[in-house]
Amino acid sequence: MAKVKITQVRSTIKRPDTQIRTIKSLGLGKLHATVEVEYTPSIQGMVRKVSHLVSVTEL
Repeated sequence: MAKVKITQVRSTIKRPDTQIRTIKSLGLGKLHATVEVEYTPSIQGMVRKVSHLVSVTEL
């Protein structure tokens, strides 16, 4: 699988609890925090759920 870089670009303040938990499970939590992960189907689903809060770039 390809690696991707996921960066949180918007805050989780006043967001539903499911979106906050998804951000935390991705390893994020603060603005401009970045993680590099394998782009598996489960990660794809999580990114799709919080796509308005993160940006994704392929490595």
